[in-house]
Amino acid sequence: MRFMLIVKATGYSEAGVKNAPEDEEAMEAYRKSLAGAGALLVSEKLLPSSAGLRIVRPPEGGEPHMTAGPFPLDEGLMSEFSLIEARTEEEAVEWALRMPVPARRGGSVIELRKLDDSSDKGRDPRIPALEAELEDQLGMLRRSK
Repeated sequence: MRFMLIVKATGYSEAGVKNAPEDEEAMEAYRKSLAGAGALLVSEKLLPSSAGLRIVRPPEGGEPHMTAGPFPLDEGLMSEFSLIEARTEEEAVEWALRMPVPARRGGSVIELRKLDDSSDKGRDPRIPALEAELEDQLGMLRRSK
């Protein structure tokens, strides 16, 4: 089963304030433990919503309405996400609980969502990550010639 760990935005992430080096190191160690267990598929940080664009499509059709960010924090904005593979929901919760919380940031909110795997039958979800890693390795080999 695949799950998305969604880290909700805070005033700090929306202001573009970087985490302290020790918090970044803790997060990198967490990602390495996920990867070492074969659970990590993707992990990405998002730029603040000020760099975003919201597109609203009317239900009756017509022209979409676009609004440039920033957007209000109370709209459930995301600051980063990780896509993981877990055998059970309980295992996914355990991984979510192990995610480090940046110090002096007033806590964090992580939303755990199961992906609908019904449309992806027959394709191992780790294949795209393996393909990307292989592509990186091929690039390094080409550059070393």
